Amino acid sequence: MSSSDIFASEVIGTMVLVLLGGGVCAAVNLKRSKAFAAGWVAVAFGWGFAVLTGAYIAQTSGAHLNPAVTLALAMKSGKGATPWSDVPVYIGSELLGAMLGAVLVWLVYYSQFQVTLREPDTVELKSSNPNPGPVHGVFFTSPEVRKPLLNFLTEVIATFVLIIAILTQGLVKDVDGTVGLGKMGALITALVVVGIGLSLGGPTGYAINPVRDLGPRIVHALLPLPNKGGSDWGYAWVPVVGPLVGSAIAAGVYNLAWA
Repeated sequence: MSSSDIFASEVIGTMVLVLLGGGVCAAVNLKRSKAFAAGWVAVAFGWGFAVLTGAYIAQTSGAHLNPAVTLALAMKSGKGATPWSDVPVYIGSELLGAMLGAVLVWLVYYSQFQVTLREPDTVELKSSNPNPGPVHGVFFTSPEVRKPLLNFLTEVIATFVLIIAILTQGLVKDVDGTVGLGKMGALITALVVVGIGLSLGGPTGYAINPVRDLGPRIVHALLPLPNKGGSDWGYAWVPVVGPLVGSAIAAGVYNLAWA
């Protein structure tokens, strides 16, 4: 597979992932949206469908869409491992795609952003405020209880579940000798993401994907949103490092137990 194939597939797939995932967060959180206050279940299923759509679009490159997945597949022993030489292309493409997806969410919900951020109780908040503003959840995750080490551990555990579920798909053998779940793998992964959101997403918002958080966080910092508040860079390491550590642990466990 060429670098250009990886780049195009991962950029477009990750862009759609973040467009739909960030889109459901915008739909639920922004006022004057028809889905306003729809709740956490809508967010969890919205992100699951986002993963499903992005993965089917990005089948050419293996549909990583996530540096945690890329890292695990590079560390994986045996057939199907991602060459380390391809890792920078995957991660760079995923980050660019995530940023583009966040920009598209802003464009789709432009009017709702303006209404939400210009309300009287929001106007007092200045863009230079380092604390997360009222629309930050559309772009990046933040914890309900700010305990960085515990928040980090939550992201490690949640990502471990995601990655071990992805890696063990290759252990499934059909009656005809076919190995793996094939195209059904995207559906199973999407359902795993829904399960993680419902069961483990409450404490931190379950980034489980470094670029899903970092890319939109960068876009949030750059966009001309009035009274948006800060981008919470002091917390930004948690949803980046946590998923990578969880991914490495999952790959290690897979190699020891099944490879």
